[in-house]
Amino acid sequence: MLKAVSLGPGDISLLTPAARWAIEEAEVVAGYKAYIELVPDGMLEGKIVISTGMMGELDRARQAVEHARSGRRTVMVCSGDAGIYAMAGLLMEVLESEGLLETVPFEVIPGVAAFNAAAALLGAPLMHDFASISLSDLLTPWERIEQRLQAAASADFVIALYNPRSKRRSDHLREALDIIGQFRRPTTPVGIVRKAYRVGQFVEAVPLKDVDVEKADMQTVLLVGNSATRLVGGRMLTPRGYHRKYAL
Repeated sequence: MLKAVSLGPGDISLLTPAARWAIEEAEVVAGYKAYIELVPDGMLEGKIVISTGMMGELDRARQAVEHARSGRRTVMVCSGDAGIYAMAGLLMEVLESEGLLETVPFEVIPGVAAFNAAAALLGAPLMHDFASISLSDLLTPWERIEQRLQAAASADFVIALYNPRSKRRSDHLREALDIIGQFRRPTTPVGIVRKAYRVGQFVEAVPLKDVDVEKADMQTVLLVGNSATRLVGGRMLTPRGYHRKYAL
């Protein structure tokens, strides 16, 4: 049995019972080293632990698949939701490439995604249609990312921006906001959430024109409002449209 297990944003109270049970029952736990550290104390005792660094995704996926093929109960832990910019897809690709999709049972345990956590801390920014875009160009050409930013912004989606800024990609976030700014007012609310529900949490909601990109890193999610989003008491509100149907 192989499971991609979602840890959520990192707060133990937001770890789902299904995820906790999967980890407790596992014989092998694999994951990026920073995510292994999010597993609650004591839950790794007596287990085989596969911990790799950045760029080690394929290696740990192959090791996890091999353990599962050998009959060990194996989990791959991921921050946020395992099916969103995480390892569920790569595990399926490895299973497919090795002809194991029909022989190795595979399950994805869902969790609280990063944009869910960010939205909760910001109020109600995702009450209408939204798009999620990663600004990392490690696996997707920047030109394709630019196209998606333009499409989402022109269609008036609320936009969640993942992987906004790293040491190597210090300019991408500013470029992304400039693209979005072609279709949004300078006063459009933007939420910046870093380390949601972890030590060092930072939450801020400001107009698009006032966004300080220096406050963002790879542990940050930004939520850019649509044409109807507004700042309410320091938080973000994207109306669902009830005011047009009911007297509010």
